[in-house]
Amino acid sequence: MGQNFIPSVKKTFTALVTLSLVIGFMGKLQAAAPFQDTSQQISDFNVYKGKVIDAVTKKPLVFASLAIAGTNITTVTNTEGGFQLKVPKDISEGSVSISFLGYKTITLPLSQLSEDKNRIALEVSITELSEVDVAIPKDAGVLVRETLAKKGENYFNDPTLMTAFYRETIKKRRKNVSLSEAVVNIYKTPYTSDRKDAVKLYKARKSTDYSKLDTVALKLQGGPFNALFVDIMKYPEYIFTPETIKQYNFSFDRSTRINDRLIYVVNFRQRDDIKSPLYMGKLFIDSQNKTLTSAIYSLNITDRERASRMFVRRKPRNATVYPTEVAYRVDYREKDGRWYYSYSNVLLQFKVNWDDKLFNSVYSMAAEMAVTDWKKNLKDELPRSRDRIKSSIILSDEALGFSDPDFWGEYNIIEPEKSIESAIKKIQRQLRRANRGGASTP
Repeated sequence: MGQNFIPSVKKTFTALVTLSLVIGFMGKLQAAAPFQDTSQQISDFNVYKGKVIDAVTKKPLVFASLAIAGTNITTVTNTEGGFQLKVPKDISEGSVSISFLGYKTITLPLSQLSEDKNRIALEVSITELSEVDVAIPKDAGVLVRETLAKKGENYFNDPTLMTAFYRETIKKRRKNVSLSEAVVNIYKTPYTSDRKDAVKLYKARKSTDYSKLDTVALKLQGGPFNALFVDIMKYPEYIFTPETIKQYNFSFDRSTRINDRLIYVVNFRQRDDIKSPLYMGKLFIDSQNKTLTSAIYSLNITDRERASRMFVRRKPRNATVYPTEVAYRVDYREKDGRWYYSYSNVLLQFKVNWDDKLFNSVYSMAAEMAVTDWKKNLKDELPRSRDRIKSSIILSDEALGFSDPDFWGEYNIIEPEKSIESAIKKIQRQLRRANRGGASTP
């Protein structure tokens, strides 16, 4: 069973080069070994679960942010609006701030929250520009350039040690077939530094059912770096450079609000005369200090073959693989007048056409990471080289199997979706049967 290796493209400014898709043939199904967490579980925290919704439509608000006032503890809601927030018991009298782009931020005492089934409704924030004492810039492109140039003034200028939760999933059409999760330590360098951030893997687990992937196994290369490099203000070279920024058209969209602050919304897309695949999306810029607070964008896939070379690192000879969607999101938070990377996600959707099959296969790979706590790294300490994970890591090869519900201890995670929870249970049952029967497939 031969494999065709596609050479990696030279580093360009049109893609995150560590977002690599590896497709290879698999042998017999291997059951994941159960993870044994030998560390002492800490129980000195309260857990609050619930949902954040639109006050009028009752629809869930996806990626809404929850933060404990006076601390650096945060989390975000999942794609169903659900959240799980772990708070140390010694701050049980504190309060939680809930915010979402375009909605009014609210603050609730923790004493008003129950352990489960909290429903928090946010109201849309109406922006009346006539009442805003801020003049809209005339040139959207000039605003973007000024925003990128002000990262030294507006973002963290001290080394920071962040705790983050990372999750990546693989689906075949709508079915979850692989899930990997990790708690990582991010050694974040100042935004004005050219040094790249270092990442150390603290805990990781996985659950995979390769039988759902036909005869191939999809693996996402890069692990947490897939999400980390979406931090535009730290890594602008992957989307906007002095050269490539000239290849975009910028325009203003309707302004919005976040945390009751006026936010300019800037649309961008590549010029019609530029043929290389670039990006298109929206930038959300704070009107007062010209800070990028969020960005949502996607790759303009017009040349499938070229886009395929950006992402596919290895594939079977009898298959044509190309992306049909590549989308990104990054959010920032503010603390004491400085902003920092808070959350990001990546969605990669691929189509696989087989030479000897009538029907094609559609796969989607998603990666997301949320910073759940942080502190200043005043000594600028870095992990030893052997403890750092490489940007070429394949997390599903490093992680072990799923374990008991207390695996994560006090660490905040993004609440799993119902479909993910169901997939984990189903995969675990299939793997147990495979082990008992000695079968190679469930």
